Amino acid sequence: MTLTAEALAALAAIYLVAGAGLAVFQRRLQSFPDQRLTELKRTGLCGGQELRLSTRDGERLVAWYFPPQAAQPLILYFHGNGGALVDRVARFDRFLQRGYGVLAVSYRGYGGSTGSPSQSGLMLDGETAYQEARARGYEPHRIVLMGASLGTGVAIAIAGTHEAAALVLEAPYLSAVDVASRHYSLFPVRWLMRDQFRSNLVIHRIHMPVLMVHGDKDDVIPKDSAKQLFELANEPKTFFSVPEGGHQVLELADVFPCVCEWMEAQTLRGPS
Repeated sequence: MTLTAEALAALAAIYLVAGAGLAVFQRRLQSFPDQRLTELKRTGLCGGQELRLSTRDGERLVAWYFPPQAAQPLILYFHGNGGALVDRVARFDRFLQRGYGVLAVSYRGYGGSTGSPSQSGLMLDGETAYQEARARGYEPHRIVLMGASLGTGVAIAIAGTHEAAALVLEAPYLSAVDVASRHYSLFPVRWLMRDQFRSNLVIHRIHMPVLMVHGDKDDVIPKDSAKQLFELANEPKTFFSVPEGGHQVLELADVFPCVCEWMEAQTLRGPS
């Protein structure tokens, strides 16, 4: 069937409108913050503090802080693009049961924090969290940087400019623009996207043990994007594939203990 000139013009108009919408609303498609603040005392987690941290550009961030037991590490945690800290309570609880400390920042625009999300803003939020950990007396060999999904881009950026014992990445990606271009393949995403989170341009600067964990059936971030990032990373590095695993795999019974054992092996080494 041959399309008429009018039909082609209509299709072109629809394409242009859709592309314009993608460009204008791209940050709403990339971040899904729950802006409501849930007080830490209402979560059931014990032994923690709800902090207010100030960023260099004047935003005020909510953060949850739980000190570690004995010589266990402090996990500096960077969450994904949806929800709020309260959605990670079960995960934090498992860390705490293991004796780990946790310092988790609520990005700007998420759960009680001021501002709105952007790549440059989230990088400042990550920097603020790292400096808070250091100000509380944690030496780099006690700090594990951990990122999940979008948060892997923040964790990688911090690891590229600061020291830590190890870097743990759940569902990482070569770059956010790489992932977006797969989901929106009809559009010139690489030209339109502002917050590209180019982890591939930073990973080579990292000189600490790296663990990447990825579900084989992750339909949000393809595993091959993570594998390409892994190939760019320096040794020592480990890639843990989770058969049948989806986008979130850390809490799985056959994954969590392995990640913990790996982290403890890095932090027990002490400073080099």
